[in-house]
Amino acid sequence: MLAKASCAALMGIDAFKVELEVDFSRCGMPAFTMVGLAEGAVRESKERVMAALRNCGFRLPPSRITVNLAPANLRKEGSAYDLPLALGLLAGAGVLDAESLNGWFLAGELSLTGELKGVSGVLPLAVRARDDGARGLIVPAVNAAEASVVDGVSVYAAQTLADAVRLVTGDADAAPVTNGLDELWADRENFPMDFAEVKGQEHAKRAIEIAAAGGHNLIFIGPPGSGKTMLASRIPTVLPPLGFDEALEVTKVYSVAGLLDGRALCVSRPFRSPHHTISDAGLIGGGAHPRPGEVSLAHRGVLFLDELPEFKKHVLEVLRQPLEDGRVTISRAAVSLTYPADLMLVAAMNPCPCGYLGDSAHACTCSPHQIANYRSRLSGPLLDRIDLHVEVPAVKYEDLKASGCGADSAGMRARIQAAREVQARRYAGQGVLTNADLGGRLLERHCALSEMEHAFLEKAVHRLGLSARAYTRVLRIARTIADLDGAQRIECGHLAEAINYRSLDRPSA
Repeated sequence: MLAKASCAALMGIDAFKVELEVDFSRCGMPAFTMVGLAEGAVRESKERVMAALRNCGFRLPPSRITVNLAPANLRKEGSAYDLPLALGLLAGAGVLDAESLNGWFLAGELSLTGELKGVSGVLPLAVRARDDGARGLIVPAVNAAEASVVDGVSVYAAQTLADAVRLVTGDADAAPVTNGLDELWADRENFPMDFAEVKGQEHAKRAIEIAAAGGHNLIFIGPPGSGKTMLASRIPTVLPPLGFDEALEVTKVYSVAGLLDGRALCVSRPFRSPHHTISDAGLIGGGAHPRPGEVSLAHRGVLFLDELPEFKKHVLEVLRQPLEDGRVTISRAAVSLTYPADLMLVAAMNPCPCGYLGDSAHACTCSPHQIANYRSRLSGPLLDRIDLHVEVPAVKYEDLKASGCGADSAGMRARIQAAREVQARRYAGQGVLTNADLGGRLLERHCALSEMEHAFLEKAVHRLGLSARAYTRVLRIARTIADLDGAQRIECGHLAEAINYRSLDRPSA
């Protein structure tokens, strides 16, 4: 007897439909064969499923069982095939009516007792089930909230294999799971930190405001204890809130990586801060079975690289392509996967190995050769991709004792949101979201300069030796500064401030 069950396999952050076919034959010796490019965890599901069926009181007749995972040319991995396999076996053996599985999408890992355990990638599966017009989706109870954020498909939670059987046969009086998105959206801007807590560093706060308004990358350069990490950790508090589509993208990445930790939806922009010992696969993604790296986990948020020169040079160099393209493509012999990586890079570094170059309160002990070697760990092409170079000097005692807080997160966020709205109207229908994405004809059109501004910028380019990419960055930053000022066109003052944020391009730096 032949039975079919619908499930899904992941490819990047999307899912494609997999038809699990089960054939029971009384011809030949009893055997169990699984075909369809199944990886180790999928092949092992036979033992888990058989034990779970026995321990739940189900008995299968001795037969020659063949299981096919179609399409057979695409790899399947993970333990989410346990539930569809178990129900497919019951339908193939005649314990369940084979028609009862029609229209259901299934996913879940089985314990030996028949309990359903959570799996990763349920959100992309729910999207696939909706797009295929599924009758319903049955997932483990711990994954139900995650799947329920997708409108247009009924999601049912099952604690055990027996619960799933009752759902497909119609014997269970269960209602679809509802999501609590209203409560999640209400809490998305309750941040435990605020820029009001940062004493002094108004220049750095201004740079952060510009970077957040235009989606620019930035690097902090300053001595130890000047507040670089403190500033970076508060950047998510001023970024515009995630829209639903953006939140869905972020949640897909975390779902595939298995890092949702019970959340139904990621409603706040991510902030990732990997240690400098991270490998290139950990940063970009990869492995034998490719998984998202830190750049993808920071999608639509902030990737903070503290002590930037301490990262391995080859690890930093692989950042160049994601920073330009906003995505990462991982190629293997059998598959090529693309993960999103549209992020804001924030980095921090000391001006020299000892950290006190240019600090009036401490003497630098580094030789010119040591300083040159330290700076050489960061390649020119990488620095060109960082728009703003922000000097963060040591905080003066007068600033520490001052009672005023300067710029706070609420005020900064309001100005940033206003600038983002200007950009949204300007670039509507042009495939661009922020000034940081400008290039080609769009850059020429929206960053047009008069003869006076061209002459001003030409002198700066020749004096600082700016590359063509750095020139483009200056124009983008100046466009953002003009937006924050409410100006229609870029003026010399905007260009001057933008050039001031290219300190690493200066010969004396």
